[in-house]
Amino acid sequence: MTDVIRVGSRGSRLALVQAEWVRERVARRHPGLRVEIEVLTTRGDKLLDAPLAKLGDKGLFTKELEVALLDGRIDLAVHSAKDMPTAVPDGLAIVAVTEREDARDVFVADPALLERHGADGFSLDDVPRGAKVGSSSLRRRAQLLALRPDLDLVDIRGNVETRLRKVVEQGLAGTVLAAAGLARLGRPETATFVFGPGEMLPAVGQGALAVEARADHPRVRELAAALDHPPTALAVAAERALLARLEGGCQVPIAAHAVWEAGGGQGPAALTLAAWVGSLDGGRSVRGERTGPADDPEGLGVLLAEELLAGGAGEILAAIRTP
Repeated sequence: MTDVIRVGSRGSRLALVQAEWVRERVARRHPGLRVEIEVLTTRGDKLLDAPLAKLGDKGLFTKELEVALLDGRIDLAVHSAKDMPTAVPDGLAIVAVTEREDARDVFVADPALLERHGADGFSLDDVPRGAKVGSSSLRRRAQLLALRPDLDLVDIRGNVETRLRKVVEQGLAGTVLAAAGLARLGRPETATFVFGPGEMLPAVGQGALAVEARADHPRVRELAAALDHPPTALAVAAERALLARLEGGCQVPIAAHAVWEAGGGQGPAALTLAAWVGSLDGGRSVRGERTGPADDPEGLGVLLAEELLAGGAGEILAAIRTP
């Protein structure tokens, strides 16, 4: 067995917490192995002033890690699954998908607004009309506008701490973040309220980590197998198949979330996949849901994608992609 396993990670606090989680579990399972974290900077980490939608999303937060894998500088790369493009480069593979944290999005209100209103019972209805809300995600922005078309959405980027600081510095009413990220940072109480699935569906893979490695490195695959959570892996596979069929990416307003359901004595395990595609202004959207056998997640994802396309999702996405 290799004496040292190098785990690649982005340098944000959240990314390092996630990489340390992986490092600790690999080291615990193989106590004679030295597991180190190698920090790399991605293009998405460098270009913080440009809106994400204008940068494109092909490997924005993953490419540099994948190059390091192919070069042999690192053995494993830890990604937020929602950041991964649907196409994995030749020679690489997703070798593990970790058990999903809370996949939902949360609203984090400006502390001054909360102080005036009171935190108890605060909801999106309590955000003042015309208020500025920060988010760099087209998916979140579109779903927010579908709920509250009066809001003035402001593009803010950066790590979690930076975005929370910008809420105060820029006089925003709040921002939308992933519940999983706040939980991993030990700050779940920061969330003012949680969006229900009928209000805002999460990004594909949200709440899960994807561990990537060279496809021809079987020993590393064995190590990573200890991190894999099959129900989450199946759910994320269905979500990613839907996204691939819609030819979407991180910066397109597409949302999807699959739930694995044990079969028990009632039959085989199943997946229920819900998905949403919307226009940038939130004025038009298509939503669908379908249940299928858990042993064919890709088939389920493609089938629901076809239903969304038949319902008008193709026209919505074509309008967004037209310059």
